[in-house]
Amino acid sequence: MIKKFLFIAALFFVSFGAHATPTTETVPASTDSLSFIQHIEEWYKLNTNYFSITVLMAAESSILPVPSEMVIPPAVYVAMDPKSDLSIFWIIFFGTLGAMIGASFNYIMAMWLGRMVIYKFADSKFGKLLMLSSEKIKKSEKFFNDHGKTSTFIGRLIPVVRHLISIPAGLAKMNYFSFLLYTFLGAGLWNIVLALLGYLAGSNRDMIDKYSHELSYVFVGIGVVLLIWLIAKSVRKKNNQASK
Repeated sequence: MIKKFLFIAALFFVSFGAHATPTTETVPASTDSLSFIQHIEEWYKLNTNYFSITVLMAAESSILPVPSEMVIPPAVYVAMDPKSDLSIFWIIFFGTLGAMIGASFNYIMAMWLGRMVIYKFADSKFGKLLMLSSEKIKKSEKFFNDHGKTSTFIGRLIPVVRHLISIPAGLAKMNYFSFLLYTFLGAGLWNIVLALLGYLAGSNRDMIDKYSHELSYVFVGIGVVLLIWLIAKSVRKKNNQASK
């Protein structure tokens, strides 16, 4: 559920994130006058580099709940600032490299530990903390069995299956070089799509800057509503389980 919230928040940031670059005629605004979204952008500017992109995308492709929507689009948005040292091409490259590293981790882990251990881990408290479950693993394994080797390519484009498809590949002991090739193609295509979202946001900087403060209130409002909905859904689920 947390990942769903982060996904929606990422899309909102990509669509309406703010950029405040003062001109030579104006006095630079203090950090106190920055909108909430502008603070987010400033944080990305200070912390986004090729190493962090690689690490975060490796985490996204492993069992860690890091949404790629929170990595690639904001990085591309920052890269479109004339003062940025980032390149969209290298963002996609290192993002894809990170995805291959994370996917390889899942592949090797599954191959060494085996099906029984993987399923038990997914249903453990730590596994649930990482938002894993045997149902998700089973879904990914069925997808792999239905589509064969190409599932490691197609699966990279499907939510839930995307970051887990390397586990059934490891369980099936798929040829590692074929696995890497399909993962490279699938992850590369997905990162291009995400980069396009960041590019579209960066192309509307003037409009975004004009309405940055208004959009900040909308952003916070959506976040509060989603948080309340997630809490209510969790409480309702616990009450239903208790009543059984």
